[in-house]
Amino acid sequence: MFYLTEVDDYVRVEPKLFGLPTKDAVDKQLREIYTDYYDKELGKVVLTIEVMKIGEGVIIPGDGAAYYNSTFKLLIWKPELQELIYGVISEITSFGAFIDMGVIGGMIHISQTMNDYVSFSKANSLLGKSSKRSLKQGDLCIARIVAISHKGDEPKIGLTMRQPGLGKLDWIKEDKLKKEKEEKRIIKLEQKKVKKKVKKK
Repeated sequence: MFYLTEVDDYVRVEPKLFGLPTKDAVDKQLREIYTDYYDKELGKVVLTIEVMKIGEGVIIPGDGAAYYNSTFKLLIWKPELQELIYGVISEITSFGAFIDMGVIGGMIHISQTMNDYVSFSKANSLLGKSSKRSLKQGDLCIARIVAISHKGDEPKIGLTMRQPGLGKLDWIKEDKLKKEKEEKRIIKLEQKKVKKKVKKK
């Protein structure tokens, strides 16, 4: 889930930025600080939107940098359990698929890739035994977040594509067409039954 977050904090501006106007120096420093930044509570910082307010600078003896009490806005992505995500399959392995969600990566265990018995093929794809469906690098998918672990610098995100309406976009389109055909077939059968009843009368 994406959030706009307002943060109040002291920003340590390095001496190399002292030649810039204060707002530009703080903005540039924030962009450096929050590049690839992830925090369990805050989430993954996507972008520094704007510096809204800057207080007086403070210099701490023994530290050549200046500290500015600043208010700034960040665009954050925080993974939420049961959230639906769009992504691209970035890698296929014998134990599952890795998916690039744009901001961060996630992993789909082989048993969660589709509602079928799945095997790893020599062509570097995952194949469904009954459905004959395949999942390969570059496929666009919709998945659901089912697990989040916060060990290490970035979260480990577990996903599933076994539920209805999830999976490779091509599969979702196929399922939708099958459902529409089945609904039309049922309507035709009902219409025939009604006509037969009318004829009998």
